[in-house]
Amino acid sequence: MATLKYSSKAPLAVVYPSLVLAVFLQRNNLLDELQLQCREGARLSGDSAFKLTLVDGTTFSDSSALLYFAELASEIPGSPSLATLEEWVTRSGTFATPNFQAFRKAFEELNLHLLLRSHLVGYNLTFADLILWATIRGNHIALSSIRKTENNVARWYNYIEASNPWATASFSSVNSASMKERNAARAAASAAGASFEIDLPEITGPIVTRFPPEPSGYLHIGHAKAALLNDYFAHLKPDGKLICRFDDTNPSNERMEFQDAILHDLNLMNIVPDKITYSSDYFLPMYEYALQLIKDGKAFADDSELGKGDEDRKNRLPSKRRDLGIEETLARFEEMKSGSEEGRRWALRARIAYDSPNGTLRDPVIYRCNLQPHHRTGTEWKIYPTYDFCAPILDSIEGVTLALRTNEYRDRNVQYEWIQEALKLRTVPIWDFSRLNFIRTLLSKRKLTRIVNEGRVWGWDDPRMPTIRGIIRRGVVVPALREFILKQGPSRNIVNLEWGTFWATNRKYIDATAPRHTALESLMAVPCTVQGQAEPETVLKPKHGKNPEAGMKQVIYSKNIILEQADAKSFVADEEITLMNWGNAYVRGIARDNDTVTGLDLELHLAGDVKTTKKKVTWLASSESNLVPVDLVSFDYLITKDKLEKQDEIERFLTPVTEFRTQGFADCNVTDLPQGSIIQFERKGFYKLDESYNGKGTRAVFFEIPSKA
Repeated sequence: MATLKYSSKAPLAVVYPSLVLAVFLQRNNLLDELQLQCREGARLSGDSAFKLTLVDGTTFSDSSALLYFAELASEIPGSPSLATLEEWVTRSGTFATPNFQAFRKAFEELNLHLLLRSHLVGYNLTFADLILWATIRGNHIALSSIRKTENNVARWYNYIEASNPWATASFSSVNSASMKERNAARAAASAAGASFEIDLPEITGPIVTRFPPEPSGYLHIGHAKAALLNDYFAHLKPDGKLICRFDDTNPSNERMEFQDAILHDLNLMNIVPDKITYSSDYFLPMYEYALQLIKDGKAFADDSELGKGDEDRKNRLPSKRRDLGIEETLARFEEMKSGSEEGRRWALRARIAYDSPNGTLRDPVIYRCNLQPHHRTGTEWKIYPTYDFCAPILDSIEGVTLALRTNEYRDRNVQYEWIQEALKLRTVPIWDFSRLNFIRTLLSKRKLTRIVNEGRVWGWDDPRMPTIRGIIRRGVVVPALREFILKQGPSRNIVNLEWGTFWATNRKYIDATAPRHTALESLMAVPCTVQGQAEPETVLKPKHGKNPEAGMKQVIYSKNIILEQADAKSFVADEEITLMNWGNAYVRGIARDNDTVTGLDLELHLAGDVKTTKKKVTWLASSESNLVPVDLVSFDYLITKDKLEKQDEIERFLTPVTEFRTQGFADCNVTDLPQGSIIQFERKGFYKLDESYNGKGTRAVFFEIPSKA
């Protein structure tokens, strides 16, 4: 029996088309019965997302499997030509990326192509329709774009889905495997010490949670906790749902760039929302809810504090406009809606309790003017609701059954409940959990933006930044990130975590797989002559002594090698040392210039026992091809204080120098490493390749990955 293996964590937009097409070919008697196998992990061996193995042992992976399916499909009577089907294999791949900007042009071209068509090619369902439909079905970004429009692509997509229910049914096989993998991860997290037995309110039926990022910056590790916990509880029971709702209610700070980046970062963490929504989709209903509050006497227009701070609220005094009547408030609100000069002087407040000991109940602002064009709605609206007004309304009407929030919002919980009660909305229970805080780390979006804008770091993906893409660029792997955060659980205890524990978790994952290489500091490197090695010789050695799957590397033996100055200084005459990956040698001669070693004479003693030597050193053959120029870069914390207080001025606590760059040479094998590779330079530590070597005149750049608890 043929088998189709796929990775449980591979992007659905890559895996799903293979399953749909396999069923399609079986329905046309062109493919024998398949055994479906799911394997845990982001990739199968050979870095493939899925692999087709035929009865005769022939294997196809990823695009080659799709092209094989295309060849079979071309035999169906009335099918388009093989060349046409291969073209649609290529075109469908464009829609697999989780970045809307990357497939925007292809989306527009597809819409034009479908202007007078019900199918992509010809007048019947073909391979071309299914591969593109399945790719879009598996890509939540592409799918969200289609479901929010009424164009030719949406018409075609809905027609294919409605007329081929068998295709949708095959999608469930992928989801069920993913659910099993998630359950296994939860069990592992609980076994490792995370407690998820919290006093949640009684919830009957599926759990629906929401992760509501504002598209005004990049996700950081604090957001990662919120996202992962919402994902965890949403899928705690069958049929649960995670909603990613973009809180896009402040056009001054929001951009499509950040929206795409957030979805990309969620994907990096293997979080795939079941539904993506936008607060901006509900501007009209929320405007109508604001009118309802006004007409019920529960909101009033106010111009007493805009731009000046609100002393009356701080002192628990009523606003001078608190008794403004319903008709005048409606008129002022209409002025606000028009964006007129007069309207911009006003805000809309909820009339709750100006003298409450809880500051969030002191008649909070729920609507403000803003003339900045919105990145989704343009200039249609001139007034925007606050997050505190949006959250309780949208949680209720979108069907959220559990609102998970960090406990910085705890004082706002009563305001949340008041708004739902005042508008007679379905109530939503809240569970608040502690923020994820780390020592010497900024998680304030405002302060991080300032650091980026002032050029103190390279950007939001700088490896010194606590953003998701920053820590991944530095060398954390996603399974380690997920394990560490889930180990914290949904506790309400506020603690400042040590980065050492985080990086120690990461080491568990990378140590078993990272290939071993050699790098030496080039400053004052010591040339050595090796007696007993006449001609250069290249041998193959394992890249990882305990992991054969890491493969083999070239090690060049030569009469002329170099060592690091620090190692050479430690030698004494006639001492026996070990040259790692080669064997033992005697130090027969040491040349010095004052305190600097300028040369060594070594005599090979390959019969010597490496277990008896005290000094085991790294070395490199002195051939140009084996001395690849590299920069080894390490980083310090951005701030000098473990925890910044509100009154602390950030400038006083910025670390003056946070980047440390050492020039060196690495072995010839590093030229074959793809960007992003994680390796270990023996006797130095773990590193991630940030910039590849591109020939003479360039340098490979490796970032050191912290690894100590």
